[in-house]
Amino acid sequence: MPLYSYKAVNPDGRIVLGRIDARNLVDLDMRLRRMDLDLVRGAPVGNRRLFAGDRVPRQELIHFCFHLQQLVRAGVPVLEGLSDLRDSVDQPRFREVVASLIEAIEGGQTLSQAMEAHPRVFDGIFVNLVRAGETSGRLPEVLKSLHESLRWEDELAAQTKKMIAYPAFVGTVVLAATAFLMIYMVPQLKLFVRNMGQTLPTQTQVLFFVSDLLAGYWYVLLLVLVLAALALRLVLQRNPQARYRFDLILLEMPLLGQIQRKIILSRFANTFALLFASGIPIIESIHATQGVVGNLVIRQGLARVEQLIGEGNNVTGAFQQTGFFPPLVIRMLRVGENTGALDEALANVSYFYTRDVHESVQRIQQLIEPILTVVMGCLLGWIMLSVLGPVYEVISRIRP
Repeated sequence: MPLYSYKAVNPDGRIVLGRIDARNLVDLDMRLRRMDLDLVRGAPVGNRRLFAGDRVPRQELIHFCFHLQQLVRAGVPVLEGLSDLRDSVDQPRFREVVASLIEAIEGGQTLSQAMEAHPRVFDGIFVNLVRAGETSGRLPEVLKSLHESLRWEDELAAQTKKMIAYPAFVGTVVLAATAFLMIYMVPQLKLFVRNMGQTLPTQTQVLFFVSDLLAGYWYVLLLVLVLAALALRLVLQRNPQARYRFDLILLEMPLLGQIQRKIILSRFANTFALLFASGIPIIESIHATQGVVGNLVIRQGLARVEQLIGEGNNVTGAFQQTGFFPPLVIRMLRVGENTGALDEALANVSYFYTRDVHESVQRIQQLIEPILTVVMGCLLGWIMLSVLGPVYEVISRIRP
C-alpha cells in the first residue's frame, strides 16, 4: 500500500500535516474523515512502509497503555477506546498509528494482529503480551503491566543517560581546552622557547611535536577517527565473532562494565517476569527476552538457558550454569521455583538489579568529578612544565 503525505484541516480549523498509508486519494480522504480531518491536499510519496525510519517516543506508548487500560477496565470496547485515544494523541505519527489500528480492527483483526503491522512501534514482546491478554481475557492487567514496564524502562534509560551525560560533557570540555592549547597557545610560545638558545628537555620536544601534529593535520586525524568508527561499526555488524568479543570487552570494563551488566540483567528479569506472569511458557518467554538484552554475550547465555530448560533442566540450574547471576539472585529463583511464584521471584531480581544500578550510578558520579579534575590538572601541569621549564632554567642561570 503506498504512503501518502497529506494536508488536512481539523475541527478547530487548524492545518494538520502528516503521512498515512492509503490505496488512493479516495481511500485517503475516507481514512482522514475517520480521524475527523478534512483533506485539503494529498500526494503519494513512495511505496515504503509507514514509519520505516521513525519511532514513536516511549512516553506516547506509556500514555497509550495507561489510558487504554483504564478504558478497557471500565468496560469500554477496545475499538471505542482507541477512537477516544486517537482524538487525544498529540504526536502526529502515533495518531496515524492509532488510526491504522482502528481501521484494522474494523476490518476484522484483533488488537494484537493490528499491532503486528507496526513493528517499529510495537515490538514482538509488546504484541505477544497483548495477544496473551486477549486469549486469557486479562487484557486490562496486561496493559497495566506494560504501562509499568515501560515506565520502568524510561526510568532506567534516564539513569543511563544521567551516568553518561556528566562525563561526556566534562570530557568534551577537556578535549576542547586541550585542542585550544595545542593548536593556538603552544605554537605562540614555541618560537619564544626555542629562541632562548638552549637544548629543550624531552617533555618540551614531545609537547611541540604533538602541537605541530594537531595544528597541521587535525583534519586528517579527525578523518581517521571517523573512518575508524565506521569501520568498527561495519565489522561489528558483519562479523558475529568480532561483535561477541566487543560485547565481552564492554562487560569486562572497570566500573562501567559491571553497571552495564546489571542494567541488561535487570531489563531481562523485568521482561521475563512480565511475559511469564501473562501466561506465556517459560521457554517462549526466555526466547522472546533475548531480543531485549542487546549484548551478544548475554544473549548467547540466555540461548544456552533456553536449551538447558528444553532438555529438562530446572530453571534455577539453567540460570546458575550461565555464571551471570550472583548467588543471591540464584537463591531468589530457587525459592520462586519451589513455591510456584517464579514471576514474583523474577520481579524481585529486577528490583534487586534496578536498585543496585541506581546506587552504582551515584557512586560513579561521585568518582568521575575528581578523576576528571585530576586528568585535567595533569594535562595542564604537563603543558606548563614543558613550556615554563626551559624559561625557569634560563632565569635560574642569571646571577644578580
